[in-house]
Amino acid sequence: MDLARAHALSAQAVRNYERDGVLPPAQRTPNGYRRFTELHVKALRAYLALIPGHGYAASGEIMRSVNRGDIDTALRTIDQGHALLQRDRETLDAVEAAVATLTGTRPQPQSQKAVPISVLAHRLGLRPATLRKWERAGVLRPVRDPVTHYRLYLPDDVRDAELAHLLRRGGYRLDHIAAVLRRVRDAGGAEPLAASLRQWRQRLTERGRAMLTGAARLAEYVDAGQPPECASTSEASSLAV
Repeated sequence: MDLARAHALSAQAVRNYERDGVLPPAQRTPNGYRRFTELHVKALRAYLALIPGHGYAASGEIMRSVNRGDIDTALRTIDQGHALLQRDRETLDAVEAAVATLTGTRPQPQSQKAVPISVLAHRLGLRPATLRKWERAGVLRPVRDPVTHYRLYLPDDVRDAELAHLLRRGGYRLDHIAAVLRRVRDAGGAEPLAASLRQWRQRLTERGRAMLTGAARLAEYVDAGQPPECASTSEASSLAV
Protein backbone atom coordinates (compact mmCIF):
# COMPACT_ATOMS: atom_id res chain seq x y z
CA MET A 1 0.00 0.00 0.00
CA ASP A 2 1.68 3.20 -1.22
CA LEU A 3 0.11 5.40 1.48
CA ALA A 4 1.53 3.19 4.23
CA ARG A 5 5.00 2.88 2.69
CA ALA A 6 5.31 6.63 2.16
CA HIS A 7 4.87 7.21 5.91
CA ALA A 8 6.80 4.17 7.18
CA LEU A 9 3.60 2.53 8.42
CA SER A 10 2.15 -0.92 8.01
CA ALA A 11 -0.81 -1.40 5.72
CA GLN A 12 -2.80 -2.61 8.72
CA ALA A 13 -2.08 0.63 10.60
CA VAL A 14 -3.58 2.64 7.74
CA ARG A 15 -6.62 0.33 7.68
CA ASN A 16 -7.01 0.84 11.41
CA TYR A 17 -6.84 4.62 11.02
CA GLU A 18 -9.65 4.47 8.49
CA ARG A 19 -11.67 2.12 10.69
CA ASP A 20 -11.23 4.44 13.69
CA GLY A 21 -12.28 7.55 11.74
CA VAL A 22 -8.85 9.16 11.77
CA LEU A 23 -8.81 8.97 7.97
CA PRO A 24 -11.89 9.66 5.86
CA PRO A 25 -13.57 6.56 4.39
CA ALA A 26 -11.82 5.31 1.27
CA GLN A 27 -13.64 4.47 -1.92
CA ARG A 28 -13.44 0.89 -3.12
CA THR A 29 -12.43 -0.63 -6.41
CA PRO A 30 -14.75 -3.24 -7.97
CA ASN A 31 -12.64 -6.02 -6.41
CA GLY A 32 -12.90 -4.49 -2.93
CA TYR A 33 -9.52 -2.75 -2.56
CA ARG A 34 -9.35 0.63 -0.91
CA ARG A 35 -8.57 3.58 -3.15
CA PHE A 36 -6.71 6.33 -1.31
CA THR A 37 -6.44 9.84 -2.72
CA GLU A 38 -4.37 12.94 -2.08
CA LEU A 39 -6.97 13.90 0.50
CA HIS A 40 -6.06 10.79 2.52
CA VAL A 41 -2.39 11.71 2.23
CA LYS A 42 -3.11 15.12 3.73
CA ALA A 43 -5.25 13.56 6.46
CA LEU A 44 -2.54 11.10 7.45
CA ARG A 45 0.12 13.81 7.44
CA ALA A 46 -2.08 15.95 9.65
CA TYR A 47 -2.71 13.16 12.13
CA LEU A 48 0.94 12.16 12.39
CA ALA A 49 1.97 15.80 12.82
CA LEU A 50 -0.61 16.39 15.57
CA ILE A 51 0.55 13.49 17.74
CA PRO A 52 3.84 14.97 19.07
CA GLY A 53 2.01 18.07 20.31
CA HIS A 54 -1.35 16.72 21.42
CA GLY A 55 -0.87 12.98 21.99
CA TYR A 56 -2.67 10.06 20.38
CA ALA A 57 -6.07 10.41 22.06
CA ALA A 58 -6.53 14.13 21.42
CA SER A 59 -5.12 13.89 17.88
CA GLY A 60 -7.57 11.11 17.07
CA GLU A 61 -10.47 13.18 18.40
CA ILE A 62 -9.35 16.18 16.34
CA MET A 63 -9.26 14.14 13.14
CA ARG A 64 -12.57 12.40 13.80
CA SER A 65 -14.22 15.76 14.46
CA VAL A 66 -12.87 17.22 11.23
CA ASN A 67 -13.91 14.14 9.25
CA ARG A 68 -17.50 14.41 10.43
CA GLY A 69 -17.53 18.14 9.68
CA ASP A 70 -17.46 19.27 13.32
CA ILE A 71 -14.69 21.85 13.08
CA ASP A 72 -15.71 23.59 16.32
CA THR A 73 -15.09 20.45 18.37
CA ALA A 74 -11.74 19.93 16.67
CA LEU A 75 -10.70 23.50 17.46
CA ARG A 76 -11.91 23.15 21.03
CA THR A 77 -9.71 20.08 21.50
CA ILE A 78 -6.77 22.02 20.07
CA ASP A 79 -7.51 24.91 22.44
CA GLN A 80 -7.47 22.51 25.38
CA GLY A 81 -4.04 21.30 24.34
CA HIS A 82 -2.70 24.85 24.21
CA ALA A 83 -4.29 25.61 27.58
CA LEU A 84 -2.54 22.59 29.11
CA LEU A 85 0.77 23.69 27.59
CA GLN A 86 0.30 27.16 29.07
CA ARG A 87 -0.52 25.64 32.45
CA ASP A 88 2.63 23.53 32.27
CA ARG A 89 4.67 26.64 31.49
CA GLU A 90 3.16 28.53 34.42
CA THR A 91 3.76 25.60 36.76
CA LEU A 92 7.34 25.31 35.56
CA ASP A 93 7.87 29.02 36.18
CA ALA A 94 6.50 28.62 39.71
CA VAL A 95 8.72 25.61 40.43
CA GLU A 96 11.79 27.41 39.10
CA ALA A 97 10.98 30.28 41.45
CA ALA A 98 10.77 27.74 44.28
CA VAL A 99 14.20 26.41 43.32
CA ALA A 100 15.58 29.93 43.49
CA THR A 101 14.21 30.20 47.01
CA LEU A 102 15.62 26.80 47.96
CA THR A 103 19.08 27.75 46.77
CA GLY A 104 18.92 31.25 48.27
CA THR A 105 19.47 32.45 51.78
CA ARG A 106 15.95 33.73 52.51
CA PRO A 107 13.53 31.26 54.08
CA GLN A 108 10.54 30.33 51.98
CA PRO A 109 7.43 32.28 52.99
CA GLN A 110 4.91 30.20 54.92
CA SER A 111 1.85 32.45 54.80
CA GLN A 112 -0.43 29.94 53.09
CA LYS A 113 -2.63 27.65 55.12
CA ALA A 114 -2.54 23.87 54.96
CA VAL A 115 -5.10 22.38 52.58
CA PRO A 116 -6.89 19.01 52.64
CA ILE A 117 -6.40 16.36 49.98
CA SER A 118 -9.64 17.28 48.16
CA VAL A 119 -8.50 20.88 47.65
CA LEU A 120 -5.04 19.91 46.42
CA ALA A 121 -6.45 17.25 44.09
CA HIS A 122 -8.88 19.78 42.59
CA ARG A 123 -6.11 22.32 42.16
CA LEU A 124 -3.98 19.84 40.19
CA GLY A 125 -6.87 18.24 38.32
CA LEU A 126 -6.13 14.85 39.86
CA ARG A 127 -8.01 12.30 41.91
CA PRO A 128 -7.32 12.07 45.65
CA ALA A 129 -6.38 8.44 45.04
CA THR A 130 -3.49 9.64 42.87
CA LEU A 131 -2.11 11.80 45.67
CA ARG A 132 -2.39 8.88 48.09
CA LYS A 133 -0.46 6.73 45.60
CA TRP A 134 2.24 9.40 45.41
CA GLU A 135 2.43 9.40 49.20
CA ARG A 136 2.96 5.62 49.26
CA ALA A 137 5.75 6.08 46.70
CA GLY A 138 7.47 8.61 48.93
CA VAL A 139 6.75 11.58 46.67
CA LEU A 140 4.55 13.46 49.16
CA ARG A 141 4.69 13.62 52.95
CA PRO A 142 1.52 15.28 54.22
CA VAL A 143 0.92 15.79 57.92
CA ARG A 144 -2.17 14.56 59.74
CA ASP A 145 -4.75 16.68 61.49
CA PRO A 146 -4.35 15.85 65.21
CA VAL A 147 -8.12 15.62 65.70
CA THR A 148 -9.55 14.16 62.46
CA HIS A 149 -6.34 12.43 61.29
CA TYR A 150 -7.11 13.66 57.76
CA ARG A 151 -4.18 14.47 55.49
CA LEU A 152 -3.11 18.13 55.41
CA TYR A 153 -0.74 19.61 52.86
CA LEU A 154 1.47 22.48 54.00
CA PRO A 155 2.82 25.05 51.49
CA ASP A 156 5.97 22.98 50.93
CA ASP A 157 3.81 19.91 50.30
CA VAL A 158 1.75 21.85 47.74
CA ARG A 159 4.96 22.92 46.00
CA ASP A 160 6.18 19.32 45.98
CA ALA A 161 2.83 18.15 44.55
CA GLU A 162 3.00 20.73 41.76
CA LEU A 163 6.53 19.68 40.96
CA ALA A 164 5.59 16.00 41.00
CA HIS A 165 2.66 16.69 38.68
CA LEU A 166 4.94 18.54 36.28
CA LEU A 167 7.58 15.82 36.23
CA ARG A 168 4.94 13.10 35.94
CA ARG A 169 3.60 14.70 32.76
CA GLY A 170 7.18 14.79 31.55
CA GLY A 171 7.31 11.00 31.71
CA TYR A 172 9.33 10.60 34.90
CA ARG A 173 8.73 7.57 37.11
CA LEU A 174 7.51 8.02 40.66
CA ASP A 175 10.73 6.66 42.11
CA HIS A 176 12.72 9.27 40.18
CA ILE A 177 10.41 12.04 41.34
CA ALA A 178 10.65 10.85 44.94
CA ALA A 179 14.46 10.87 44.70
CA VAL A 180 14.46 14.39 43.27
CA LEU A 181 12.18 15.69 46.01
CA ARG A 182 14.21 14.00 48.75
CA ARG A 183 17.32 15.77 47.54
CA VAL A 184 15.48 19.06 47.18
CA ARG A 185 14.41 18.77 50.82
CA ASP A 186 18.01 18.26 51.87
CA ALA A 187 20.41 21.18 52.12
CA GLY A 188 22.08 21.89 48.80
CA GLY A 189 20.02 19.29 46.98
CA ALA A 190 18.48 21.37 44.18
CA GLU A 191 20.90 20.34 41.41
CA PRO A 192 18.94 17.30 40.19
CA LEU A 193 15.78 19.39 40.26
CA ALA A 194 17.38 22.11 38.15
CA ALA A 195 18.50 19.51 35.60
CA SER A 196 15.00 18.03 35.42
CA LEU A 197 13.49 21.47 34.93
CA ARG A 198 15.88 22.28 32.09
CA GLN A 199 14.91 19.04 30.36
CA TRP A 200 11.22 19.74 30.84
CA ARG A 201 11.62 23.32 29.54
CA GLN A 202 13.11 21.84 26.38
CA ARG A 203 10.23 19.38 26.11
CA LEU A 204 7.69 22.18 26.42
CA THR A 205 9.45 24.08 23.64
CA GLU A 206 9.46 21.01 21.44
CA ARG A 207 5.77 20.41 22.19
CA GLY A 208 4.91 23.99 21.29
CA ARG A 209 6.76 23.74 17.98
CA ALA A 210 5.05 20.41 17.27
CA MET A 211 1.68 22.07 17.84
CA LEU A 212 2.58 24.67 15.22
CA THR A 213 3.51 21.98 12.70
CA GLY A 214 0.37 19.99 13.51
CA ALA A 215 -1.82 23.06 13.06
CA ALA A 216 -0.25 23.77 9.66
CA ARG A 217 -0.79 20.20 8.45
CA LEU A 218 -4.36 20.18 9.75
CA ALA A 219 -5.10 23.47 8.00
CA GLU A 220 -3.83 21.97 4.74
CA TYR A 221 -6.19 19.05 5.17
CA VAL A 222 -9.19 21.18 6.08
CA ASP A 223 -8.50 23.52 3.14
CA ALA A 224 -8.34 20.51 0.81
CA GLY A 225 -12.08 20.07 1.21
CA GLN A 226 -14.62 17.76 2.79
CA PRO A 227 -14.03 13.98 2.83
CA PRO A 228 -15.35 12.24 -0.29
CA GLU A 229 -18.79 10.62 -0.33
CA CYS A 230 -18.41 6.88 -0.32
CA ALA A 231 -19.51 3.71 1.43
CA SER A 232 -20.51 3.91 5.06
CA THR A 233 -18.01 2.90 7.75
CA SER A 234 -19.92 -0.30 8.45
CA GLU A 235 -19.90 -1.29 4.80
CA ALA A 236 -16.21 -0.46 4.40
CA SER A 237 -15.21 -2.53 7.42
CA SER A 238 -16.98 -5.55 5.99
CA LEU A 239 -15.02 -5.55 2.73
CA ALA A 240 -11.68 -7.26 2.28
CA VAL A 241 -8.62 -5.23 1.34
